[in-house]
Amino acid sequence: MAEILSRHRPIFLLATLVLAQVLLLAFQIKRDHDVRLIRYWAAEVVMPGDSGATWTFSKISGVWTGYIGLRSARIENEALRAKVGQLELRNRELESQAKEAVRLAALLDFREAHPEAPMLAAQVIGASADPSSETIFINRGDRDHVRRNQAVITPDGIVGKIVEVLPATSQVLLINDKDSGVGALFADSRTHGIVEGTGDPQPRMDYVVNDEHVQPGEVILTSGEDKIFPKGLLIGTVTKAKDGYPFQTIQIKTAARLDRLEDVLVLLTRQELTPNKHDESAGSENGQPTDQGVVQPEPKAATAAVSTSVKAPSTARPPAAAPASKAPSGTPAPQPAPPQE
Repeated sequence: MAEILSRHRPIFLLATLVLAQVLLLAFQIKRDHDVRLIRYWAAEVVMPGDSGATWTFSKISGVWTGYIGLRSARIENEALRAKVGQLELRNRELESQAKEAVRLAALLDFREAHPEAPMLAAQVIGASADPSSETIFINRGDRDHVRRNQAVITPDGIVGKIVEVLPATSQVLLINDKDSGVGALFADSRTHGIVEGTGDPQPRMDYVVNDEHVQPGEVILTSGEDKIFPKGLLIGTVTKAKDGYPFQTIQIKTAARLDRLEDVLVLLTRQELTPNKHDESAGSENGQPTDQGVVQPEPKAATAAVSTSVKAPSTARPPAAAPASKAPSGTPAPQPAPPQE
């Protein structure tokens, strides 16, 4: 190394003098904004290294904050997301239970409002896979004393009738099935007809003459003539009516949502719900008001006569002798007599 320096010493001295001269010139020369040239050169030499160092340190800092420093925060975030998912699932379960409670409360209120009618609550557990059949299955059967042709209803309106009974389940034919038929009448005009299913969500009402003025929105009730549904239960409302031959074509929107059935009521007997027999039993047994869903006839005058005859002697005047409202009880004479104390 010493030999090389001694051999090329003049060249090194010359290079050193040239470099010193250049540096002196760079120190003396000024460029724009009164900045010396040597500062430009220093900046050009230092800036690449400075930029590289800055980029390197920023990446290292990002790795630390993103993968090491926030590791616990990321774990906590994942735990919070899992908890939020569980809370959302629980919220949906509570909403479902609340809706079920509302439905069951409606069934209970309807059942308590009609204590004279034996009813059995049931849940819908399935539906027919045949697209041409509108039937459902409930979780009540022969073990629960369910029988064929018993009415199935909801607090909103009628649903259908029992067509097949198994030990633990039963099949219900809905009123919109093409093989279904329900005796019906208009709530206002009392015109009778038959509600028949079409296989579509909306059944139709047949055998209504064209002269009958039918408007959309009219309420249709059961007439009781089919010996299955009690008289006066809500079937639905008229959506469209037009003249046909020989009868009108009337489409009905059912009061019960047949496509959303979950809980229903099975009427275990139809005899006690028929208007005539219910009037007799209610008037003779306990005098309680009749079923709210059954349209009953006007009270008869004989009811007042029966109530007054409890205090009258056994020799009361026959009804043919004089009107019951004017004849005093306990006067055996054939002619009218003044009332006695």
